[in-house]
Amino acid sequence: MDVCSPAAHGKLTLILWTEGYQMQTMVQFQRECAAFFEALSVDGQSPLVFGDGLNHHPVLMLIGEAPGQQEALQGKPFVGKAGKNLQGFLDTLQLKRSEIYLTNVVKIRPTKQSPSGGTVNRPPTREERALFTPWLMREIAIVKPDALVTLGNVALQTFSKETIGKLHGRWSRAVVSPTKESAFTLPLFPLYHPASIIYNPALAQPYQEDLQALRASLREPAL
Repeated sequence: MDVCSPAAHGKLTLILWTEGYQMQTMVQFQRECAAFFEALSVDGQSPLVFGDGLNHHPVLMLIGEAPGQQEALQGKPFVGKAGKNLQGFLDTLQLKRSEIYLTNVVKIRPTKQSPSGGTVNRPPTREERALFTPWLMREIAIVKPDALVTLGNVALQTFSKETIGKLHGRWSRAVVSPTKESAFTLPLFPLYHPASIIYNPALAQPYQEDLQALRASLREPAL
């Protein structure tokens, strides 16, 4: 098709309009989410860390549990140690960070005081997860990924009552419900959280096997 033809010009205009609309929708979502949690915030609460990456029809949406220290400092998910784990994930799948969308269930850094008096990460509480889950559902509906990949039990149990030990490494379906009237399903591929391998080296082999299975399935015509 001639790029100067009316048809080509019309197609380009539609693409630009779609991208602009998508950006506006995401910005509005982030503003509403920030306003909601600002009203609930207490002194010293970690800043919100929103999603990052391709925010319109990415091949995968990767969902972790919550930001860590570097993510809270940089205002970006999957950086620091999490970023190193992500790079290994991307290398195996032969994908770029810019080709997927990255987010967390909980968008603040959950912390506790260590015995030495410092501030360290902790798992999100059930209340924190419940508070952020509706926002995650809206986020998924805006991004419209081809499929979801969850890391660890916290992210998986947003969509399932089963544990990661039972569902890891195989496709299932996740119900995404921004509202009761607009619920839909997406393919879901649960993975062990890469950090869990540090504490349980026996998970290293199944984690790598699951990554290879995910890579092979992404090469198939349809998920």
